[in-house]
Amino acid sequence: MHIKKTKSKNFEHYSIIYDTKINGKRTSKVYENIGNYEKLKLRAGNEEPLVWLNNYVKELNDKLKEDTLPIIIQKNPNKIIDKNVQVSFNVGYLFLQDIYYKLKMNNICNTITDKYQFKFDLNDILSKLIYSRILFPASKLKTLELSKKFFEQPNFDYQHIERALPILCKENDFIQSELYKNSKNYMKRNNRILYYDCTNFFFEIETEDDFRKYGKSKENRPNPLVQMGLFMDGDGIPLSCEITPGNTNEQITLKPLEKKIVEDFKLSQVVVCTDAGLASKTNRLFNNTNTRKFITTQSIKKLKDYLKEEALDLTKGWHLPGSNKTYNIEKLRTDENLIEAYKDKTFYKERWIKDGKLEQRLIITFSVKYQEYQRHIRNNHIERAKKMIEQNPQKIGKAKQNDPKRFIESINTTEAGEVASETSYSINQSAIDEEAKYDGLYAVCTNLEDDVEDIIKINHNRWEIEESFRIMKSEFKARPAFHWTEENIKGHFLICFLSLVIYRLLEKKLDNKYTVGDILDTLRTMDLKLDSNGVYSPNYIRTDLTDDLHETFGFRTDFEAIREKNLKNICKQTKK
Repeated sequence: MHIKKTKSKNFEHYSIIYDTKINGKRTSKVYENIGNYEKLKLRAGNEEPLVWLNNYVKELNDKLKEDTLPIIIQKNPNKIIDKNVQVSFNVGYLFLQDIYYKLKMNNICNTITDKYQFKFDLNDILSKLIYSRILFPASKLKTLELSKKFFEQPNFDYQHIERALPILCKENDFIQSELYKNSKNYMKRNNRILYYDCTNFFFEIETEDDFRKYGKSKENRPNPLVQMGLFMDGDGIPLSCEITPGNTNEQITLKPLEKKIVEDFKLSQVVVCTDAGLASKTNRLFNNTNTRKFITTQSIKKLKDYLKEEALDLTKGWHLPGSNKTYNIEKLRTDENLIEAYKDKTFYKERWIKDGKLEQRLIITFSVKYQEYQRHIRNNHIERAKKMIEQNPQKIGKAKQNDPKRFIESINTTEAGEVASETSYSINQSAIDEEAKYDGLYAVCTNLEDDVEDIIKINHNRWEIEESFRIMKSEFKARPAFHWTEENIKGHFLICFLSLVIYRLLEKKLDNKYTVGDILDTLRTMDLKLDSNGVYSPNYIRTDLTDDLHETFGFRTDFEAIREKNLKNICKQTKK
């Protein structure tokens, strides 16, 4: 930097000039206008003005060398901004990128590239598809457009995405296996406990084909489906997934996928936890070995009569964890004082049962909180049922599971026993009373001999796999899927799975302190604004969450001004 003095007959003007490069060409820019000699004297105070100015320029040059020079942005209120020039860039993806490269996903892509000898950049495609699926989920074509929001621009075309998806499908097993190995070096994995569940995804098409089949939709939609079976580890981090046709019986999906991950991931001892829908006797027997155990939700209504009677008996045999004392908990149905006193307790009773070759432990639990939750849900359903009867009884059809219509009964005869000309409807009190018998009760079956408290805790954490499905469907907009071939469909859901792994690892890095909505909303809005050539400034709100992100990952994007070279260094840092 140097001083420039502009002099005319009656005027002297001082400014500070710095040299820079624009589009590779060296030019000079005004760093700061000091003003005329009178203004210089005011700035100098008691010092001799020109001595002060020389010392000030020396100080600025020292700061320039140390990269701590304040940046002065000059804007012209009479100049219109340039047309078709992007000035806002998302940097929230950099935290995802840090995890992506720590998982060595780039090395996985390089191995696949060497195998197929294609010329396009698979790593750039896969990484941008993952970041975009998490932050700006959209169709393939729209994803390419939205990925241009990132500070690092995409280096591929739409045709390259189309070519990459079938390859990702073919290398699905290799990618999942390598990802698991690399993730163990990045973060400790709790692979003793495995959670498994299935969900399905619909397609907005009229007829099924060889892969997209009509089946029982989780959202009760009439569209063709595909099904995802997902394994998750004990800390809620996805482990492996498999996509099958939508009409596949979910009961038969567990064994082949479990066999594959036990072999590929070299897991020696596992406990598989599932819901009642996957609790077939075949699946339990498969995990009834020295190295494989199971915990599965058990429907009390489907127990044999003598076991159901024992489970519903609240008068005897109930314990609290860590105590040998037995309790009669029948009054926890009605006594408000006792309900308040025991609202944070979970009672249990247990016994071993044998069914052919299968010997398993049945654990029945009772919780006041669960009882109140079920009562609240049922009361809402009863109110909805009453409105149906009052407002539009003609549209009352057959009740589905957990449908408010289950509490409505129809009457087609008169009091004299004759056939009525019209059907009348009323609330079925006996159905309400029957359902209320099960309030607060929950059952699991297991072949583990661990403490009841530990088994209850393991089963309780199964909610995380359900939340993972919700994140994919709601936040990542995994459905409806706009892909037509089996290879592209499987490639699409592999992207969703990889996105879920990276997102869950991010949550864990932040000590699970923040909600899904908070994290994603923050990352999506973390934009930098290009203020002048090579200088950016944050265009987002600094919060506790942004502070935690920066401190956790070891770089900051929230300085008042950031030079482009520093931003590029951050990008390099996230790729180590």
